[in-house]
This record gives sequence, structure tokens and C-alpha cells, in this order.
Amino acid sequence: MLTLFPPVPFINHMAPLQRHIEIMDTTLRDGEQTSGVSFSASEKLTIAQLLLTEVKVDRIEIASARVSEGEFQAVKKITEWAAANGFIDRVEVLTFVDGKTSIEWMLQAGARVMNLLTKGSLNHLTHQLKKTPEQHFKEIAEVISAAKEKGITCNVYLEDWSNGMRHSKEYVLQYIDFLSTQPIKRVLLPDTLGVLTPAEAGTYIKELVGRYPSLHFDFHAHNDYDLSIANVLEAVKAGAHGLHLTINGMGERAGNAPLASAIAVLNDYVKEVKTSVVEQSLYTVSKLVETFSGFRIPANKPVVGENVFTQTAGIHADGDKKNNLYYNDLMPERFGRQRKYALGKTSGKANIENNLAQLGIQLSDEDLKKVTQRIIELGDKKEVVTQADLPYIISDVLDSSTIEEKVQIQNYVLTHSKSLRPSATIQICFDGELFEEHAQGDGQYDAFMNALKKIYKHKKIELPLLTDYAVRIPPGGKTDALCETIITWSQHGKEFKTRGLDSDQTVSAIKATQKMLNII
Repeated sequence: MLTLFPPVPFINHMAPLQRHIEIMDTTLRDGEQTSGVSFSASEKLTIAQLLLTEVKVDRIEIASARVSEGEFQAVKKITEWAAANGFIDRVEVLTFVDGKTSIEWMLQAGARVMNLLTKGSLNHLTHQLKKTPEQHFKEIAEVISAAKEKGITCNVYLEDWSNGMRHSKEYVLQYIDFLSTQPIKRVLLPDTLGVLTPAEAGTYIKELVGRYPSLHFDFHAHNDYDLSIANVLEAVKAGAHGLHLTINGMGERAGNAPLASAIAVLNDYVKEVKTSVVEQSLYTVSKLVETFSGFRIPANKPVVGENVFTQTAGIHADGDKKNNLYYNDLMPERFGRQRKYALGKTSGKANIENNLAQLGIQLSDEDLKKVTQRIIELGDKKEVVTQADLPYIISDVLDSSTIEEKVQIQNYVLTHSKSLRPSATIQICFDGELFEEHAQGDGQYDAFMNALKKIYKHKKIELPLLTDYAVRIPPGGKTDALCETIITWSQHGKEFKTRGLDSDQTVSAIKATQKMLNII
């Protein structure tokens, strides 16, 4: 008897090929156009090194040619390091249609890749340059030819390309027809004024990729309507080969598309593409650029903001304990971060329990209710409560002597004189034993910390690393207004904050430091 079996289905075990998206970071060029931001040469070198070796972006744009002597020296520092470490072809400079002037500047600075700024809309060409397309193309061809003779790779920016596609598409297509005959590597498509909608970004990129299959197109988004990440997503789906991004979304006006958000979106929503960027390095470089630029990251900024992995509502904290009901794919561990539970009037018991567990403290249900009520009261008064404040709140609410201040700063003398280094003499009681030390520093608080380090060296205890120092003064406050100093400390891979309040800024910092000493 013949037994018939159903046909065995063919299973393709080959994983689908992912298209590589080139990531070009332009923090050091376009990002530096953020109002009030200027990086030193050494800061630029540090950021460039971190981007290429740790974050692993494909390329970096580091400067505009002919800007200043300082810019020239910064480019030279970066190109010397890049040439010695095999990255020179991944370092780019913005140049201009100025004959051989920008090319000579680049050669002297040691750069090998230029991003030539040209006009991508008829409006810009007619009213800014007052030239015909044929005149512009002729000058561009001369620059590209001169660059090739000197061994310089050329990419071409089409400035105001988005408005060009909207209002003068024939010109844009005529221009790219011309570029397709030139020895260039990439065509760079900027939404210079940040005006594109996601639908337009996708439609325009798809049209150009289909019409010019042999050309490489980069998309450069600005964020004037807060649509930069949506536009990036649609551009990649439409076939864009590369993206221009900046750390923390820095850039002129409302800034550029932020690197961290773009990478998270691509990794989670466009599975057919991949990038070389290391997600775990994004937060580190974000904080470094924040420090160098003085451009503070908004607390609610996706991926890198202070609060984005912090649950505030008690119901959310409770849900996290019940099958991770309030988790999504943006897990903080992906970016080298940790989930936190805020303390305030909406916290609820679950938030407080999570924080107590991290401190290794257990309370009875009755005591937990009392502590929860006190935190709610503080929240109603708009007071900020941190995990580091919990032991003091417990001590106050439960009238407990179990939370003991082992370290007390008994006395200090702080001096600040013209033409002399600030100094501090401090006296500390440590477990009933009195210590006194004197030190100098770059400021009064620095001198205080240097004296403190001397004492702790005697005790063979290592102090935490100060990673952030923020001061809050009420707007419109008088000279005697209360000043809040919030210090972030890092120890054994964990971060914690302490706060101090006083009318004197240095004294408020010392109060925050005493809290840290008792916590450790």
C-alpha cells in the first residue's frame, strides 16, 4: 500500500541580508553652530576619537574650511591622529565653491575628504549667487576636478534641497543629472530649514534613489518642526544610504536629528537595515558633549535624558513588578543605563519599596505607609526627594536612631583672594575621631574637596567620583535667595545624587557632600 505524505515545505535558513546605513556624525561642524557653543581643539579631538573608536560611527564631519585659525588647528590635531590610526578617510570637512582656496586649506590641515556646499534650490541659486545653473555647474566641476587632482575625495551638499524638490524639482533633477557625470562619492541631501514632512521625505528620497540607482544619497535632517526623527525613519525606508546626525540633536535653530534617537528607531523599527553604531556608548558621549558644550540635555530627551528611564507613577512601578507591564523595547541597559523610580506625591508604595530595596532597607507595612505619606507631603510642597534622602526621611518619620550620621563636618574656613589660589581648612568628626586638613584648589569647593580627600586617604577610604554638579537658584531671586546644589556621584558603577540647601552656594555644596559621606 502506497502511503502519501504531504510535501515538506522549503525552509530558508539564510537570514535576510541587511542593508548597511552609513552614519555620519556632524556634531563638530553643524552641531557647533548651536548658539553659544564653541569647542576647543582638544575637546574636538576627544569627541572625534570617541565617535570613531567607541561609538563607531562611519564618518565624522569636523569643521568648515577657512573659518578661523583655531578651527584650522583643531582639524590638524584630528587629521594627524586619524592618519596615524587608519581613520583619515572617515574625517570630512565642509568646503565651498571657491576655486582652489578650500582645497589648499584642506591640504594644509591634512584632511582628505571634502563635503562641497552647493545650491540645491533654484531660489538659493538665483537670489544668493545670482547665477544660472550652467554657471554654477561649471564652477562646481572645476572644484571637483581640482580636488581629484590633489587626491581629495568629494561629496556634494545640495543646500536647501528640500525646498528645491518642493518648488524647483526640474532644477534639482538637472543638477543631479550633472553630478552623475562627475567623480564624486556621495550626494548629500539636507533639509536645510527643517521644513519636510515625513511623507515628503519618503517620497523625494524614493524618487531620487529610483532615478539614480548608482548614486549614494545621504539625508541630513533638521528639527524645526520636531519631525527630524520621523523624517529620518521615512528617508531610510525610502532607500537613503546614509544619515547625518548630531549628539544630543545639537545644531542651528532647533538643531539636527539626534544620533541616539535615530539609532534606537532604526534598530527597533527598520529590521532590514543595520548600522555600525554601538548603542551602549551613546549615553557616555552624550554626557561628554553636554559637559564640553555647556548645552544641557533636556531631562525628558529620549534615550539620553535624565528622566527617560524613570518611573514616577506608583501604578507603573507596581506594573513593572507584575510581568513588566510598563516596559517597552527601549530598555535602559541597551544604553548602559538603569531604570529608576522617582519619589514624589505620585510615587505610591511600589516606587518607595524599589528604592528601599536598592539601599538594602526593609520596613514593615505600617512603617512603609508612614514614610510614603511623608514623601507625598514633601511632593505637595514641590520638594524634590531622592533615593539618598530616604534614610533621613525614615529617621525623621520613625524617630529612629538606626540612621546615624557617622560623619559630621564640624568647622571649615574657606578663603578666596585676588591673585591667590582659593584654600580651605576643614575639621571633620569621623566616628567620634576629629581630623583637620588644609588644601588649595581651583575654587573654594575644589579646595574643600582636596582637603577632604587628604582625610579620607588617612582612613584608606576612596571617595566617589563627582560626575555632575548643578545649581538651582529661584528665577528673580534676591542675593540672599536659597540656593540648591545637586551633586551626582559615581561609585562602584552606580550613580546617586545628594542635595544641599543654603543661601551660600559653596555651603549648599558642602551640605550635599556631607550627605554623600554618610551614605558611603
